[in-house]
Amino acid sequence: MELDLLKTANSLQTKRRQQQTSQVVNLGLSANVLLAVVKVAAGLLGHSKALLADGINSVSDTVYFILVKLLVKLSGEPADEEHPYGHHQFETIAAVVIGAFVITTGIAIFWDSINSFFDLLSGNERGKTIRFFTLIVSVATIVVKILLMINAFSVSRKTDNIAVSALARDHRNDIFASSAAALGISLSLFGLDWVDPLASALVAVIVVKTGIDILRESAAELMDTVPGKEMDSKIRTLLAEVEQVKSVECVHAHRFGPYYMVNITIGVEGDLTVFQCDAIADRIEQLLCSEIELLRKVYIHYHPSKLKQNSI
Repeated sequence: MELDLLKTANSLQTKRRQQQTSQVVNLGLSANVLLAVVKVAAGLLGHSKALLADGINSVSDTVYFILVKLLVKLSGEPADEEHPYGHHQFETIAAVVIGAFVITTGIAIFWDSINSFFDLLSGNERGKTIRFFTLIVSVATIVVKILLMINAFSVSRKTDNIAVSALARDHRNDIFASSAAALGISLSLFGLDWVDPLASALVAVIVVKTGIDILRESAAELMDTVPGKEMDSKIRTLLAEVEQVKSVECVHAHRFGPYYMVNITIGVEGDLTVFQCDAIADRIEQLLCSEIELLRKVYIHYHPSKLKQNSI
């Protein structure tokens, strides 16, 4: 008997997961559209480089949220002949898109901010008086992003979705960015004009750092990085409960989206029949899939135990 748990698109768990993910994306997209318009307008009218940089960051967020929305929708497509494990890897691709956009935006903001900073110091650019309402906009942005971050991290923990996790960290990144902008605006209101573009540059550094972290994690998943020691240990502990398994020679696990597939090599008594060994494999498959929530496929190779061979 072979358990068919790969058709995840029609399961209630997957549908619920897809709904939660879409909710995070749609909420983030709506918020970023509003914040982008308000912050860019306030930055221009209020003469704040830091707030304008933060607004450009929100514009970038809006663009990649649209792409992420499309990729998240594609990730919910059912398995087919060309994609027998489903389309869940689109979630990882979405995370790559997020990381790339974040890094690109950060570099652009940093370059413009440093130029403005040196122009102010050299006297080539005359600073304009920053308006107080820009500080209000920055503080309001922080509050909105905190709420979005809490929601996204909550859904990320429930769904184990790498794209939602990346969005949550980008919201956290925006909190740091808006905080830096608020600090720069506050000091500029007291006459320190050079602080505003410097705060903008700090915003850019935070943005780039977050983008690099997101890219590193998503690239590791696309490269099929084997899950950590915790998964290996849990599988070996469960296999120890099966009396007929005399040795566990290797455990290889990899992900497709939020789900896992495992290849296991075990040693059994050499005088068992193929029928008996197949029954052991069925028992192992049922045991692992029932105990490990996101495990969807188990491949088992068995042969005479080396322990038994060495004792002969």
